[in-house]
Amino acid sequence: MAMSAKERKLSRLGSCKVTSAAGSGGGGGGSPAARGHRSPAAPQRRVFAALFAFLCAGVVVLGGVHVIGASFRPVLRTAWPSATLNAISSDARAQQAGSTADAVLPSVQIQHAVAFPDRVLLILKDGSSLPAPQRFECLYSPANSSELRRQPLLAASLPDGPSLVHCPAEPSGVDVSLSLSLSPPVAPLQWDRLVYTALVDSRDNSTIVFAKGMNLRPGRLGVASRYQCVFGRDLSKPKHVLTSPVISAAQEIFRCVTPVRIRRYLRMTTNPNGNGDSDDKPMLVSIRTKGQRDSTLPSIAEPEPLPRYNRHRRQKAHSMCVCTMLRNQARFLREWIIYHSHIGVERWFIYDNNSDDDIEQALGTMDPSRYNVTRHLWPWMKSQEAGFAHCALRARESCEWVGFIDIDEFLHFPGNKTLQDILRNYSNRPRIGELRTACHSFGPSGRTKIPKKGVTTGYTCRLAAPERHKSIVRPDALNPSLINVVHHFHLKEGVRYVNLGQGVMLINHYKYQVWEVFKDKFSGRVATYVADWQDEENVGSRDRAPGLGTKPVEPEDWPRRFCEVFDTGLKDFVHKAFTDPATGSLPW
Repeated sequence: MAMSAKERKLSRLGSCKVTSAAGSGGGGGGSPAARGHRSPAAPQRRVFAALFAFLCAGVVVLGGVHVIGASFRPVLRTAWPSATLNAISSDARAQQAGSTADAVLPSVQIQHAVAFPDRVLLILKDGSSLPAPQRFECLYSPANSSELRRQPLLAASLPDGPSLVHCPAEPSGVDVSLSLSLSPPVAPLQWDRLVYTALVDSRDNSTIVFAKGMNLRPGRLGVASRYQCVFGRDLSKPKHVLTSPVISAAQEIFRCVTPVRIRRYLRMTTNPNGNGDSDDKPMLVSIRTKGQRDSTLPSIAEPEPLPRYNRHRRQKAHSMCVCTMLRNQARFLREWIIYHSHIGVERWFIYDNNSDDDIEQALGTMDPSRYNVTRHLWPWMKSQEAGFAHCALRARESCEWVGFIDIDEFLHFPGNKTLQDILRNYSNRPRIGELRTACHSFGPSGRTKIPKKGVTTGYTCRLAAPERHKSIVRPDALNPSLINVVHHFHLKEGVRYVNLGQGVMLINHYKYQVWEVFKDKFSGRVATYVADWQDEENVGSRDRAPGLGTKPVEPEDWPRRFCEVFDTGLKDFVHKAFTDPATGSLPW
């Protein structure tokens, strides 16, 4: 029977094993001569295999050298200026240099840039984290010139919003970036013609747009039919935008109808279970002027939904809230918040207008379980009225009443009534939408240095006659135009205000403090329609210090000015309510 090839191979292997075993004489391994025996062909096979491997390796190496040396010649092309490339390379070198916190710089993305007269504001995309301003630089990329580097003036960020970087003012027409940014340089938009923020109101499906450059008259309604709102990712392409009519136009505030597609888009992007917005370009809104010279304002305003309106809620979370706008007032915050908390204020909205005096540290000392304080970055110059309107809308769903007062103003109750008594009396009268109270302006009271125990006990001499009033308003009663001038709002039709007597409630306004504090007013005013102290206009206005002029030069008699009546009413109340009997100290 014929054997298969496999069977013949197995047979030969078996015979070899038997022969080897027999030669060993059963001794388990055989003689050394037998163990060292090899076929004559084995060395030849090994030599051939080594030669073949050597030739193959040579082909691979020589071929690789040819490809790398002759065929593969990469060229890096970029449209970015050298400043940004230098920034990226320095960022990479810093990250490679070590693992310490000082050596590692985060990468950020610039969303928008706005040019102000004295600075450039860079707005970063959400999620961008910033180190201290001393650890990065602002980069300027002028055409046909080497890059310029400057230290930032200020960097600020909050957990629920974008980070902001303030760079020194740049030469005209220069793009700006950051040394730790992977974004290409950005051409700043001009502040004097810009739509800068927007809110979406679900109560009436409207969008409130805040814009500079329309030059509408203060305190009066404009002609809404002259304008329309424009929504889109690229407002320069008319075919790709949505338009809607403007309902009201006043000062810097425009209210328009929110298109259905925009409402649907906002529901998708704000829904935690939605798909989100995968497009790099955000949805923007702007204002277009209709007519022969049809034009649309540049915009960085992304529509932001207000807290959802709950029509079934009978009572709001807070009876009394306060809105204020400040800059570099951190040293007065504790006294102002602790005092107003004691008299019944439950919630604070602080609009920070570019403070650089460690306001975060001051607020960090306030116990959040006792003081419900929210800081909102508001970098926009001379826009207090717009900021107050913005705050009124944000506070509307949670606050029954909102007071609009400054950080140097303190509510005071000379009689027997409390803040809660007054609010309770008028909360049951829906036709009352605003409570107006007189302000007494206090002077330096003979002092030359900041009082150590605070303004309420340190300044006790004031002008005899009260100056302008300030207001506590019911947000639900505000006119849809949101017109406001000097801390009071226009109200809805049929709603009125009441003037509270000075024996019931008033405001101590510590307006003219020691020169060290007062001179800061010359750095600029936050109100839109009030001239800065150094401007040569309206010099005799009540918004200025009588007889002071426009130069920040201390008069010799400054400590004795504005002193006509000694008034220790609030000082006495503070000592009685706040003084520690053991130490005699005040809580601030």
